[in-house]
Amino acid sequence: MIRFRHAATVSALALSLLAPALAHADPVKLSIVQVNDFYKMSEEDGRGGMARLAAVVKAERAAGKHVLFVHAGDTFSPSLMSGFDHGQSIVDLFNALKPDVFVPGNHEFDFGKDEYAKRVGEAQFPVFAANLRDADGKPLPKHQDHEVIDVEGVKVGIMGATLEETPVISSPGDLKFANTFDTVGSQAKAMRAEGADITIAVLHTGFTNAWKVYSARLTDVVLTGHTHDLRIEYDGKTAMAESGSDGKYVVVTDLTLDKTSKDGKTKFTWKPNFRIIDTADVKPDAEMAAKVKVYEDQLGKELDVELGTLDLPLDTRTASVRGAETAFGNLVADALRAATGADAAITNGGGIRGNKEYLAGKPLTRRDVLSELPFGNKTVLVKMTGADIQAALENGLGKLPELGGGFPQVSGLTVEADLAKPAGSRITRLMIGDKPVDPAASYKVATNDYTLAGGDGYTPFAKAEALRPAEAGLLIANDVMVYARKLGHIAAKVEGRIVLKR
Repeated sequence: MIRFRHAATVSALALSLLAPALAHADPVKLSIVQVNDFYKMSEEDGRGGMARLAAVVKAERAAGKHVLFVHAGDTFSPSLMSGFDHGQSIVDLFNALKPDVFVPGNHEFDFGKDEYAKRVGEAQFPVFAANLRDADGKPLPKHQDHEVIDVEGVKVGIMGATLEETPVISSPGDLKFANTFDTVGSQAKAMRAEGADITIAVLHTGFTNAWKVYSARLTDVVLTGHTHDLRIEYDGKTAMAESGSDGKYVVVTDLTLDKTSKDGKTKFTWKPNFRIIDTADVKPDAEMAAKVKVYEDQLGKELDVELGTLDLPLDTRTASVRGAETAFGNLVADALRAATGADAAITNGGGIRGNKEYLAGKPLTRRDVLSELPFGNKTVLVKMTGADIQAALENGLGKLPELGGGFPQVSGLTVEADLAKPAGSRITRLMIGDKPVDPAASYKVATNDYTLAGGDGYTPFAKAEALRPAEAGLLIANDVMVYARKLGHIAAKVEGRIVLKR
């Protein structure tokens, strides 16, 4: 039985195949177990989590076939635990499962390039990122572009690429991210030149880019992450799959690889079969469950402290905070303004990550706040002109009706916008307090260090004068906890701070 396994000293997939390639009469079977966007150690509503994922991976490997375990990115962050350890625990847990291919996602860089390097240094699994380079254009340590492996005489090429927009939506410092489409094309060509019979691209990229790669048939198989979709595509020549998020569902792509030689000529064909494993039907792996419990117990005592009672419900679902004013967004923005004494506050909806609804009458806990604000971002205060405030808000509204992490959640502001107008000129009315914003006047604005650095396209903040820089700020989560505890009864609601004409 051949498995794609890795010791700490092994850096190439090919070295994990301990048996020599053998001639075969029957087609070769290769199963690819795929996860992506995996943040939560524990299951949620009876699905997902590391223990159920471990059970799936172990069962596939134990079935006596060739198995490739692939992670298509986003796992060091954001999660409740990552706010404390910057992803160290999730690396430890995945080390126990030893992915054969790991492609970093944008969230791997949420705590900066130095923390990213530490996590990669701790990882006991290969990292593939062909479009990622250091400031000098050189490959990063412990990273590889692609690998061509031998599976019973069939040459399988595997490459990886991370999200090219990472510098805009995360914090990778001076690392360089090349175009995904071009990278896949060049890597596929290189793998073919090395004799690959079939090529597999593992990508952390948005749907538009993934579909472009798939439609152009740059590789035979495209495995993606980033959009959190459960998706399978096959047009008769190219296959594509994505596994949702958090291991709630796991896509297994079973490849039948048929390579025959006759009269000196080699013929190769392949076909896929897809299985979607609902982890609600999987018994959690006991060994992994015990490891997860150790981490959960570390958090529990401190996090389950109640801050106040919700007088009204709160909604932090992704589709809400990335496209409309929300009560929780108002609570966060109000907390930033209260902590700084600002005239207004603007924070990006994409920084709110809980993706859930809270019922009125229930307590709000430290755990809730840290689950919603897991990135470790700090509160900052700047002085900026009214014109720059409007430009920042135009940026935040620019992608609508498409949802985006840059959508603004605000305090002290009234924003009216007409989405029929072109992006960049949609705001029809802008008030701070009860007065129209004066483009030439200066105002104190609270935000977070991510948007201050231009994250989610908020470049107007980069021109602002820092009154409280990031190094002097407290965690946003801390400011929200202090504010919620002071309120006692939390009655945040949607109140017309952002009015959109559609």
